[in-house]
Parts: sequence; structure tokens; C-alpha cells
Amino acid sequence: MKLNFNTQDASQIFVGAFALAVPVSFSEEAWKLGETLPTINLWMLFGLSVVFLTLYTYESVFQRNINKRRSVFLFRVVTAYLMAAFVVALVLCCLDKFPISDDPITAFKRVVVITMPASMGAIVVDSFDKE
Repeated sequence: MKLNFNTQDASQIFVGAFALAVPVSFSEEAWKLGETLPTINLWMLFGLSVVFLTLYTYESVFQRNINKRRSVFLFRVVTAYLMAAFVVALVLCCLDKFPISDDPITAFKRVVVITMPASMGAIVVDSFDKE
């Protein structure tokens, strides 16, 4: 089991996030959810994203062995989510659906909505080369 985070891991996370961010980012439903989703639901969606990302990382990437590696484990989860969110923001920006200067709340909400599937794609691809 690899204990470090390297460029191969980063590229796998970016590719996995991109693979799921692209189709969802092209969806008008995702854009509308980013405009209309109540804050409490947005937090629930964010929470679900982190919970499933954490569970998958624990089970598949770390194979239930995080003793003495808790900081690496937490780093992996946080990094995967943030990198996926970055990819989502880039894709939305390319589609002109990331109104960060005109409507930052909607931009942020769209990122949270689309990062849920993108973060799962990111961590799944990252786990492919684990033992």
C-alpha cells in the first residue's frame, strides 16, 4: 500500500473527477439545482459526498488499515474532494455556467451539486492501482 501522494495519484483524481464532471456539468438539471437547492439540502448533499468519499477511501484505497496513517487518510479524502471541486469549477467555467463574479452563491452551489458524483469518480479511479 502506498503511503504517499504523488503526481500519479493527482492525475488519477483529476481524470476520475473529469470523467463524471463533464456529463453532469452539461446537464441543465444540475445548473437549475445550483440555483434552487435550499441551503440545508446543499449541506446534506455535501455531507453525503464526504461520507461516501470517506467510506470508499477507507474500504478500497486504505483497505480498512488507517492505524498510524490517519493524517494521510484525511489528506486523501480532503484532497480528492477539493481537486474534484476544482475540476468541476473549470468545466463550468468553460461552459459559461460558473457565475463567480455575478452570482457567487449560485456558482458555489453548482460546484457542490456536481462535485458529489465527480468526487466519487475521482476516488474510484485513484483506487485502481492500489493493492
